[in-house]
Amino acid sequence: MPDRPVSRSTHRRRRIVLAAVIALVLLLAWPVGLLIWANGRIQHVEALSGAAATPGVTYLLAGSDSRADGAIEDTTTTGQRTDTIMLLTAPANGTPSLVSLPRDTYVDIPGVGPGKLNAAFAYGGAPLLVQTVEQLTGITVDHYVEVGMGGVVSIVDGVGGVELCWDSDVDDVDSGMVWTAGCHEVNGTDALAFARMRKSDPTGDIGRGQRQQQVIQAVMGKLKGPSLLEPGRQLNLVRVATDNLVTDPDTGILALGRMALTFRNATGPGGFRGAPPIADSDYRPGDLGSTVLLDEAAAPVFWQQVLDGTLPTQTEQEEQAG
Repeated sequence: MPDRPVSRSTHRRRRIVLAAVIALVLLLAWPVGLLIWANGRIQHVEALSGAAATPGVTYLLAGSDSRADGAIEDTTTTGQRTDTIMLLTAPANGTPSLVSLPRDTYVDIPGVGPGKLNAAFAYGGAPLLVQTVEQLTGITVDHYVEVGMGGVVSIVDGVGGVELCWDSDVDDVDSGMVWTAGCHEVNGTDALAFARMRKSDPTGDIGRGQRQQQVIQAVMGKLKGPSLLEPGRQLNLVRVATDNLVTDPDTGILALGRMALTFRNATGPGGFRGAPPIADSDYRPGDLGSTVLLDEAAAPVFWQQVLDGTLPTQTEQEEQAG
């Protein structure tokens, strides 16, 4: 019995089915390929201490102020320091938090002795900074992420700039921040100056920490919407991030994605962002100059609240203030 001829409509249906199958395969393969590609681009540094885990997941974010990447012009400052030190925690339950640790916090640096927190990085790089933070807070760091000054510029420019707000006029020579009180759309260079400025702020490192957190919040606010589904934009954002971040070997692109989600939650109305309790912002022990002394009684309670997820949310703070 001869084969029945295949109709034109059947051919058309088969082509549609084949096109749908190919589209589905590409749709499924794209994120897998992107993940593999991104993981291969991440730079790593040994950083974690191997200390016993504490509840939740905690990220230590260090903003390196090395001049080597050329983000700022400075021929007098050499070496690498930490201009930004933040602890981002996603507790098992409760309030996620983003806590800025003043770089001049008075600490006991393991193997070194009394000093300023950012000196730990100068003495022993990422590993000693992690150990010092863990000793100070009683919280184990699960992931270490470092970004240089050039990274801030690239990341802000990569999301198309951000809107930042500050309620004072500023003309600060050291950071390059020139600001008229209010809110302004800024590019990466101006966002970096905004995050670095300290000497023209009467609150010093406390105000700088607030501005740094605001930059992060503004960047997180741009990482949403339909445009993020565009392959070209995904590639660009991954390229910018992996070009400018250094992490511990166990922190890959998925962990960075979870970190971004925790950042968004911590800086939103259901999160906490701020600084630990401070007893003296101009504590002068020995020959260290001016340091920031944390409150000996209140700080341990604060760190336990970070772990327990019992810090007040932004909404709760606003309700209490109102």
